[in-house]
Amino acid sequence: MTSSPRIKGWCPGAWRPMATGDGLLVRVRPPLGQLSRQQVVALCEAAETFGSGLIELTSRANIQLRGVTEASWPPLMVFLIEHQLVSDDPQVERQPQLMLAPAWQEGDDTHTIARLLQTRGSKLAPMPGKIGIAIDAGKAPVLCDSAADFRIERSVEGCLIVRADGYECGTAVNEPEPAVEQLIRLTHWFVDSGGWDSGRMRRHTAPLPDWAPADTAPASPGEKLALGKHSEGRVVGLPFGRVAVNTLRAAVSPINVSALQVTPWRRLLVKGGDTLPAVDGLISHNSDPRLAMDACPGAPYCEQASVSTQPLAERLSGWVEASVHISGCAKGCARQRPAALCLTGRDGRFDVIVNGRADSAPVKADLTESEALDFIRKLNERS
Repeated sequence: MTSSPRIKGWCPGAWRPMATGDGLLVRVRPPLGQLSRQQVVALCEAAETFGSGLIELTSRANIQLRGVTEASWPPLMVFLIEHQLVSDDPQVERQPQLMLAPAWQEGDDTHTIARLLQTRGSKLAPMPGKIGIAIDAGKAPVLCDSAADFRIERSVEGCLIVRADGYECGTAVNEPEPAVEQLIRLTHWFVDSGGWDSGRMRRHTAPLPDWAPADTAPASPGEKLALGKHSEGRVVGLPFGRVAVNTLRAAVSPINVSALQVTPWRRLLVKGGDTLPAVDGLISHNSDPRLAMDACPGAPYCEQASVSTQPLAERLSGWVEASVHISGCAKGCARQRPAALCLTGRDGRFDVIVNGRADSAPVKADLTESEALDFIRKLNERS
């Protein structure tokens, strides 16, 4: 009997790495979602010296170093702290994740709110480890499809709103300061009303308090950052969210590059990189079919995966003119939403799912990789 994948209920961090198939997984939260050019170079050195040389960008706009060992983790932490990539206070990492709308500029509302929350982070209620906060205060919210439990975004009328996940509308506020105070108060309500048992805001069934009416609609969603030239530099994509250190070094090698802003969409905004040449290992065109594909690390990188995923995703690239998800197990870490085509690993073989998630019922099960590819080819011929 096949055992179900284990859901650990917490996210890895720098101070709390997670053991996985290729060693310890160390997650770094870029401060305000941005790294200076010097920090990017340092991160590459850290991944190469203390890990496997692979860097990943997560769906919460965090950076992961893979292949860290029990012996290399302590000196890695010293290095990360020295380069201001990790706080020397483990309690800071236990504060909720802040995810900023990419392309923020210094002094705008997204940046101002983030700085306020940085200084008042200790005022937030202690909450479950997967809780996240999205700061999305541009003209139109762009993080709507990204996981967050509490959001500060813009309303249809142009004011700021504080919105709890699971509610279509939020509470109107006038300025960044009151927005931050409202959000802090909402986190305490979440905990006091049983949030630890719920785990996430979308699963929380307690009604919102009277002082947090969900009566103001957010603005219509804006567009994600397109690849190519940007007013701040250039946007590039990471195939399936992974990049080798030499590729990332090349991306920040031009002298005019000042910083990288991370996104939850496997894309990086290279600030000042408007003259960045094409870099092997990065996606530079919006037509690249890999942008519509999701693939987890797979075996041997993840201890719960029974199949290799990303090489298969490369082979499938361009086969299906719709969303594709390849998951090493039924947990479906890389994509929680249904995909037009999903391949799920099970006991070293594949289940094929159409218009479903990694844990949905398959239309064909227990296939080898070549059998799965043949089946998909026949599906395409019939469609």
